[in-house]
Amino acid sequence: MNIIWLGHGSFRIETEGQVLLIDPWLTGNPSLPEEHHDAAIEGATHILLTHTHFDHVVDVLPLAKKLGVPVVGQYDLMGFWGESEGIETVGFNKGGTVDLNGIMVSMVPASHSSTFSTPDGLRTGGTEVGYMIRTEGKMLYVSGDTDIMADMEWMGDYYKPDIGILSAGGHFTMDMKATAYAAKRYFNFKTVIPCHYKTFPILEQSAQDLIDGLPGVDVIEPQVMQGIAL
Repeated sequence: MNIIWLGHGSFRIETEGQVLLIDPWLTGNPSLPEEHHDAAIEGATHILLTHTHFDHVVDVLPLAKKLGVPVVGQYDLMGFWGESEGIETVGFNKGGTVDLNGIMVSMVPASHSSTFSTPDGLRTGGTEVGYMIRTEGKMLYVSGDTDIMADMEWMGDYYKPDIGILSAGGHFTMDMKATAYAAKRYFNFKTVIPCHYKTFPILEQSAQDLIDGLPGVDVIEPQVMQGIAL
């Protein structure tokens, strides 16, 4: 499995012959220069969406249409887009699992919000979620944007993820210290990759507090467009 950070909360995951784009944000992403955009999406087979804030959703529909790949996400929004946008979708809900050509993806709760702006005002785009992804004999937890939540206890016990891609930038999500607390209390990760940080001055700029808070865990500070082989 090769995990590639596209900046902010966006990832490219190459595994089992598939390429999963997680919340791909290209347009206006200050962490991802335009010259990397083509490489970031090359060969994509699926787009997974955690929620509809602009920094996660703005490129989802254009990419789905350009690449001809399905968008995977919360049932209500996927149903709406399938009818209104004419794209292929895979809609399911929290507690459900879908098979993406041998990659098993389970939807789990997150604690955040999921809205977007329209000419008629603010609208809700389904609910915010995270994903547990089973591939290559490993379990990967993609938290999406979230705070610490009690649901993490059963999620850690039931799914037993080895790898955590965790929002950790603060202000909008957990910060590094809170992420370390959640990872230590609720999970038994071998590897943790922080995200949703560095992008703007208001967010955390370093993962040192996370590293210090998780002795014995391999905390990897990702570099944009550099693969992490796990």
